[in-house]
Amino acid sequence: MGGFMAQIPRKGCALITGGGGRLGRLLRAARPFNPELQHEMIFQSRTPNGDIQWSEGDSLDHLPRCDAVIALWGRTSGTDEELAENARLAELSARVADHIGARRVVHMSTAAVYGPGRLMNEDHPTENCNQYGKSKLDMERAVAHLQDRFGGRHICLRLANVVGADSLAPALRSPDAATIDMFNADTRAPQGPRRSYIGAGDLLSVFDGLLSVPAEDWPPVLNIACPTPIAMDDLIRAADKDVIWRPAPATATAEVSLDASRLQALLPSLTFRTTALELIDEWRRLVSHGESHA
Repeated sequence: MGGFMAQIPRKGCALITGGGGRLGRLLRAARPFNPELQHEMIFQSRTPNGDIQWSEGDSLDHLPRCDAVIALWGRTSGTDEELAENARLAELSARVADHIGARRVVHMSTAAVYGPGRLMNEDHPTENCNQYGKSKLDMERAVAHLQDRFGGRHICLRLANVVGADSLAPALRSPDAATIDMFNADTRAPQGPRRSYIGAGDLLSVFDGLLSVPAEDWPPVLNIACPTPIAMDDLIRAADKDVIWRPAPATATAEVSLDASRLQALLPSLTFRTTALELIDEWRRLVSHGESHA
């Protein structure tokens, strides 16, 4: 088992837990392409896929001292009991942070807490979310008490789709054409679903930027997405794949998007990849880099 106990680097350091998952692997691949980062990003994984191999139950002394924890670990599907792990893992993140001297903890929530809607800001109602969204709302409520119990500063990021780590990822990797819902079958210009997205490299920059602003400026929750939603069929075509259209079922939603104006106000100098081509080009580079270093 790898691991070490070290002093907090002068540059600043964040321990990213759950780094062996699909999102964690993309973020780790993005690290060398973000040389402007002000904080060293150290990835923990239960497998050798991270910088630090550590599992719950191992001694916390094997983790490096850092001044922040970014908690990627969590469940995205499963039974209600399995999804309840999200709240428990939030407490584990706080315990890890307390042990390694981290005064800031970033918890990963999800845009799914809102349910369907357009340009939803952080005050949007959350009554219409699915079971996954409800489990993350439970996690957010648990986080609200962790700050009192463990100290430090905590934030929950309501994350949009990350290119290569969302439901469209299998279609991007497949050599076959992708089937996409069509919402305007009565026109000559088919239109697929639009969703809020962010690239992995931009997400890593968001983490770095949040750790660079005063902790007292952190809101309890924050939407994370690039400023404008992206058409899913544009992503497919940018990946040089054909689109097969099918009539959208009555339960489908044409647009689910986040209002990211609070993020932009908090980190005004941050720029984002905003086109399908930019996002797919980056995803391809990260996948190639990750596979070559596997």
